[in-house]
Amino acid sequence: MKVLIVSDSHGRSANLEKVIQKVSPIDLMLHLGDFESGADYISLFAACPVEFVAGNNDFFADAPKEKILVLGNHTILMTHGHRYGVNFGTGRAKEAALQQGADILLYGHTHKPSIDLSSSVWAVNPGSISQPRQENGKPSYIIMDIDPKGMAHFTLNYLS
Repeated sequence: MKVLIVSDSHGRSANLEKVIQKVSPIDLMLHLGDFESGADYISLFAACPVEFVAGNNDFFADAPKEKILVLGNHTILMTHGHRYGVNFGTGRAKEAALQQGADILLYGHTHKPSIDLSSSVWAVNPGSISQPRQENGKPSYIIMDIDPKGMAHFTLNYLS
């Protein structure tokens, strides 16, 4: 199963459209918030199921603040992350994931990509598809592959 993970598009869909064209076909897309009223449009051009959680800028969005998904052998907590202070570390968010039975935390908000597989709860952030804040300044996204044994594998990618 091929899953596209994005965050923080902030109503700017051009880069997201480019990524979808580049990586298609995909089986599922996960958007970790701050889509800013673009959910219907994103769902139309994604050409696959899309799961959303609301971010701190999704004031009128009809999306939950968090979502639990089971993919392969993994239970995943999707959250934007702002409610857990992820700008200052992932400890609180990982604890919330653990309390909800999740072994993978997917979060956004920081606009900086990260894949941390160093503890019992993996913490994965795709960065921002439209407003990156990391040193290289490139929009980023993650592809999660669920292999035939149900294990998740993550690849960080940049839009050039």
